Amino acid sequence: MQVVLQPFILQSQLYSSVKDRTQVDRDLESLKKEKILCLFKLNTGQDDHAIMFFKDYVTQMEIAVKNLVDRNQHEIEVFEWFKIHVLRSKLDLSISHQELCTLLSAGGEIKDEDVTLLINAGLLTRQMIDPNMYWFAIPNIGSVLKGLSQGRKELLSLLNRRKHKEMLLAHLEKKRLRLSPLDTRFHVRDLIGSGYLKVLQTPSGMLVRVSKD
Repeated sequence: MQVVLQPFILQSQLYSSVKDRTQVDRDLESLKKEKILCLFKLNTGQDDHAIMFFKDYVTQMEIAVKNLVDRNQHEIEVFEWFKIHVLRSKLDLSISHQELCTLLSAGGEIKDEDVTLLINAGLLTRQMIDPNMYWFAIPNIGSVLKGLSQGRKELLSLLNRRKHKEMLLAHLEKKRLRLSPLDTRFHVRDLIGSGYLKVLQTPSGMLVRVSKD
């Protein structure tokens, strides 16, 4: 089955193209409040955040719900309650079990199986440190996260093998990655914004170099 994923970008990619990170964070916060954007903590083992338009996230959620078998009327209602009562009132990256149930119960009676349903649909993931807390999540993003991690390693490995651990940006962006379905430019912007790479202007063009620290 072909995985359908709505467009998203990483916060690090925004950082790679904007000087003032504090301003980026402020703008993201106000766009979240206006329900234009959603932010998600990604399960990559690093401090990665994805940004998706709110309307695209609702579409992504609807696709995930369609792919779940044995949907009865109550289950369909639970997803509606999640969309109306949870997504529209909760701005944080995470939510506690108690708050989740309280918000959902504005729609009707909630059982533990209903929370499991939301987890199985990929809308929530349990936090490792505290099982009573959940991260909001993007359904069907698993294969993309794998590609994100592997593509990072592949690009850094490629640069680390070069004499000065550097390459012209134009040449690097033309490289085809074996281990990631994502575009090389996607990874380059991410690595620059995350501080793994730095960009230098040279007479031959923009040069990308592995950061020493």
